[in-house]
Amino acid sequence: MAESAKMVVDLQLTLKPFYQRASEAEERLSRLEATLNNKKDAGNEESMKVINDLQSKLKAANAEISSEKEKIQTLTEENGKLQYRIIHLVRSLKEANLKLEKTTAHEQLQSIKL
Repeated sequence: MAESAKMVVDLQLTLKPFYQRASEAEERLSRLEATLNNKKDAGNEESMKVINDLQSKLKAANAEISSEKEKIQTLTEENGKLQYRIIHLVRSLKEANLKLEKTTAHEQLQSIKL
């Protein structure tokens, strides 16, 4: 029995450096995992910041597009109204020119008859 106890003690002494190295490796691994998680969190935080910035810019651009579409609609309607007025003004101008030509021709005839 003493011999088996001695073997157990010898085995424990032999394994002690291996246990120590294993625990040191586990500590290093946990520090590395913590560092990696911090970097991921920082990377995620930075990514989220960029994403939020892009989303706000996209919202602003969409609002500007909507505003420009409204302006285009208003200008298109105004343009249609102005084209309608131009058509009628041109027609009135042609009628006035015809009347003027008739009056001038009539006056010329009157002056010839005199």
